[in-house]
Amino acid sequence: MSNSGSTILGVLAGTVVGAALGILFAPDKGSKTRQKLADEAALAKEKISKTAVDLKDRVVSTATSKKQTLDEQVDSIVQDASHKADDVISTLEKKLAELKIKNKKLQKS
Repeated sequence: MSNSGSTILGVLAGTVVGAALGILFAPDKGSKTRQKLADEAALAKEKISKTAVDLKDRVVSTATSKKQTLDEQVDSIVQDASHKADDVISTLEKKLAELKIKNKKLQKS
């Protein structure tokens, strides 16, 4: 999980704990306190759900962009290797032609 995702979850957890403690220590009837706790829990669940969806979307987006970047880099490497292979083949063909000429000269001698 990313650092910002951990931070967001930490802030949400702190908010929930703080709200729950505030409600528990408030001078109110038990039924009202239980209702407030239920309401806070529902809000926290909703916030966590939204955060999880946002985090998932960011991860998917990042993974997709990284995959595209990797694909582009691989294509670039393959193209570079292809051009270099052509250069190597051309150089070897020239050297082979030179060696054939030298070999003919040696055989005539």
